[in-house]
Amino acid sequence: MTASPAGSAGRILTLPNLISFVRLLGVPLFLYLFLVVEADVAAVVVLAVGGMSDWVDGFVARRLSQVSRLGELLDPVADRLYILATLIALTVRDVVPWQFTVALLARDVVLTANLGVLRRFGYRPPPVHYLGKTATFVLLAAFPVLLLAATVPGAAVAAGAIGWGLALWGLGLYWLAGGLYVIQAGRLVRAARAEVG
Repeated sequence: MTASPAGSAGRILTLPNLISFVRLLGVPLFLYLFLVVEADVAAVVVLAVGGMSDWVDGFVARRLSQVSRLGELLDPVADRLYILATLIALTVRDVVPWQFTVALLARDVVLTANLGVLRRFGYRPPPVHYLGKTATFVLLAAFPVLLLAATVPGAAVAAGAIGWGLALWGLGLYWLAGGLYVIQAGRLVRAARAEVG
């Protein structure tokens, strides 16, 4: 995100942050609708709205000059929770195979270890790369389409092809962005060691 105007970085009560909080509430709502009451159509709607709002909160923050540190933290947390919750739910209901879930989660395990290394050397998490945001957007677009393919028989063929096209594209971008984060961390760690040496 772009630099925020003076005084706005510490703000909490902003419209973008409200959107992010609502997105977070959508995670347990989706899990309840999809896994407990199996209201699949409502679950598709919640998932689609959650995916679209990923772009909306950032757009509103920049448009209204309400970029805040809290918002910069909430946005990726909401993204990860949506992806994690959706993956688990879709795997439990056999909408996506476990291999796809493992492939996505393995990337997050790698980046968690990467973050631990950065913190050990006194660095904060790197800023979100546009490639990572694109990967997240594509994945959040793929999930409701895959869910639609699994729950609406008439849409199975077309929605399945579109959903898996997006999902595999998102998976590739997700790992590519992860690789860039690891390379960036490696450069920072080498620089820190050079200073000590």
